[in-house]
Amino acid sequence: MNTKENTSNEIDVVYLLKKLWTKKFLIIFMSLFVGTLSLIATIFLIEPEYTATTRVYVVGQSSESVTTQDLQAGSYLVKDYQEIIKSSDVLAKVIAKEESPLSTAALSNMISVNIPTDTRVISISVESKDPEEAAQLTNRVREVAAEKIKEVTKVQDVTTLEEAQIPEKPSSPNTKRNLLLGALVGAFLAIIGVLFTEILDDRVKRAEDVEEVLGLTLLGVVPNTEKM
Repeated sequence: MNTKENTSNEIDVVYLLKKLWTKKFLIIFMSLFVGTLSLIATIFLIEPEYTATTRVYVVGQSSESVTTQDLQAGSYLVKDYQEIIKSSDVLAKVIAKEESPLSTAALSNMISVNIPTDTRVISISVESKDPEEAAQLTNRVREVAAEKIKEVTKVQDVTTLEEAQIPEKPSSPNTKRNLLLGALVGAFLAIIGVLFTEILDDRVKRAEDVEEVLGLTLLGVVPNTEKM
């Protein structure tokens, strides 16, 4: 009994795969169609964002007393510096000096802080729809945050390694990624549609359906003379 069920399942799977193959042009069309829609939406509907990045180096109390513990800029240091850089005091000073209409909450969402493991280097990035604004805000955040870090953590100095430059290309949206995702979604929807249509179709269309549905033994098949 189990052997018959397994055989039936194998035949069904093979049949479905063959059905997908016969619908390959529909699947390709849907993939290209949805991918094109995704590309158009990415180019014309999504406003590009620009990211500017600056980097600073945090100098400890004494440049000669660098220990392993000092270099372990793990999650706790990331959170410490992140909290300081995104603190209301720092953000408010940045907004005041730049005379920006942004709120502290909006500016905080635009800022990202990254500290590579086992380093004292802090990367500060600001994402904005205006590339010049992104660079200006990034450098201003660096200046204000550096003073705040020295005040709070009592480090010797915060040295600028790299000033933020005006980005020439947008950091988002990712056109290639959105195109690929759109194409994959289109193909997936087409495949699901074909499979569901075939699975839910209870009409007798194959000789094997007679045995499966009616439980009768198939003695023979009358050939279609028109196709022959």
